[in-house]
Amino acid sequence: MWLSNSRLSAFILMTAGLYSCANNETYQAKDWQADKTFTQGVEGPAVDKNGFLYAVNFQTEGTIGRVLAKNETELFIRLPSNSIGNGIRFDLQGNMYIADYVNHNILLVDIANQKKNNAEQRSVEVYAHSASMNQPNDLAIMDNGTLFASDPNWKLGTGQLWKIDSDRKVTLLEKNMGTTNGIAVSPNNKILYVNESVQGNIWRYQLSVSGAISKKTLLISFDDYGLDGMRTDKEGNLYIARYGKGVIAVVSPKGQLLREVKLKGQYPTNIAFGGAAGKTVFVTMQKRGAIETFKVDVPGRYY
Repeated sequence: MWLSNSRLSAFILMTAGLYSCANNETYQAKDWQADKTFTQGVEGPAVDKNGFLYAVNFQTEGTIGRVLAKNETELFIRLPSNSIGNGIRFDLQGNMYIADYVNHNILLVDIANQKKNNAEQRSVEVYAHSASMNQPNDLAIMDNGTLFASDPNWKLGTGQLWKIDSDRKVTLLEKNMGTTNGIAVSPNNKILYVNESVQGNIWRYQLSVSGAISKKTLLISFDDYGLDGMRTDKEGNLYIARYGKGVIAVVSPKGQLLREVKLKGQYPTNIAFGGAAGKTVFVTMQKRGAIETFKVDVPGRYY
């Protein structure tokens, strides 16, 4: 672990805060970061291997904030070239990948750059690019480093699905979908889930070791409100941000709606698992520019 004394102290505070949160009743949403800490574009929550939570658009667009503890956030990095991030994912080595919807990129902040002392010293590189992308929105990752990107066209109500191999090769897996948005990989790396926000569908694909998709089937469909970011827990259940409804829907691998977790705000954009046992969920909240949190019974696939 490469934390300085000040960072270690902050990490201990965050862990203590998460522990305190985890001892409250499960599935009860509470505030973690206050209103207007982030812009209304808050998105892409992800937790790194040191336990810190990150989200895009901290105070201004085109930034990423790092959450140190409850109501304690700092600027982690400013993105270059007018880029604005959306989804964030970490690989098992700790590298950070960011969907840059403005410039049709997947960006990379590697471990060496993360170790630099302040936001102005850290740099970002373009990990993958395609001019054929609409606006890469959310990311999912296999344990072998293969990335998947949802790619909606909100104006036309369509979307695409991309794969980015660990050698940075970009492959279009499917086009002419609905408005692709939330995306997640199962804990055994054999299933890919992709939702279509406007159409209300969640699709299930078989995944090969190399990230090839096959056997597309409809997992579940919703006829009200929107769908946004998704994550899986270690039992393979999907946690889905229901934009406009103000809940996180929990759906089994067989497509059964297990529960809905009521949030304080109405516009969740994405979720991430964290905490010492991986049983704390963080939810980015548009309109509020805030982050909410609640405890769960089953740890997340990544935390």
